Amino acid sequence: MEPDRQPQQKARRLLAGVLAALFAAMLLYRVLHEGHLEQTALFYVGIPAVIAVTVALTARPRSTVGMVMASITVALALAGPLLGEGIVCLVLAAPLFYLVGGLVGVLIDEVRRRTGKGRMGLLLMPLVMAAALEGTVASMPRADEVSVTVSAAGTDVERVLAAQPRFGPVESPFLRLGFPRPIRSEGTGLAVGDTRTITFTPRRSLGIGAPLEPRSLTLRVSERAPGHVVFAVVEDTTVARWMDLRQATFDWRADRLTVTIAYRRTFDPGWYFGPLQRYAVSEAAGYLARTFTS
Repeated sequence: MEPDRQPQQKARRLLAGVLAALFAAMLLYRVLHEGHLEQTALFYVGIPAVIAVTVALTARPRSTVGMVMASITVALALAGPLLGEGIVCLVLAAPLFYLVGGLVGVLIDEVRRRTGKGRMGLLLMPLVMAAALEGTVASMPRADEVSVTVSAAGTDVERVLAAQPRFGPVESPFLRLGFPRPIRSEGTGLAVGDTRTITFTPRRSLGIGAPLEPRSLTLRVSERAPGHVVFAVVEDTTVARWMDLRQATFDWRADRLTVTIAYRRTFDPGWYFGPLQRYAVSEAAGYLARTFTS
């Protein structure tokens, strides 16, 4: 009977370890949320690190990496309904969670193999937490801008910009992951003070029974010169939780149109979210430029 009990005890121990890791991650999330730190590296680095160490200390699996990957997968699957996160956030954050969790798991397994003491993995936590402090005490530069230039041959750019745009389908695979798509626009003119209100597809939360949330972007002309106009962002309910859009600048000369979008990164760590946001903005600027030249 004793040999039969061992697999059952091991399974219970592994299950208890996974549940303990998820509970620790949920507790850390609540603490970070109450402290308004959910957009810092402490969230995106700290939570997978806590899951990894908790699994290693409680479940005692043969391979910490495997259990950590399984635990993070379960946590991400539950994150949408429980935390109200959107598909885009889950997709973009998942690689970072797996990277941090896998790295900590590999280090713990290596320490355990060399010393036979899995608890030595606790020594890794100060190093991980040091990397997780970005956004709480310091951060990489947040302000950035992206410019995209397209051909405007045969297009009266000034006339098109002054009118209401007709938005076409989004062709960028990245933006089609679930980013909001413009539907219609209200407002015309290029004089300083003229406004535009762009309505986007509503936010579809993963929360069970959650209603659709309307999203829009309001801009106002803040600068005007021949071949040059700047739209300042007045209000944004589209991607305001992911980045801080500042303004969109249109410059046209002869047969070329350049669209420059200025924004401020709001998520940490910058080494991970910085390139992602810059690429997303470049794709959005390209879509916007083609909207006014096609």
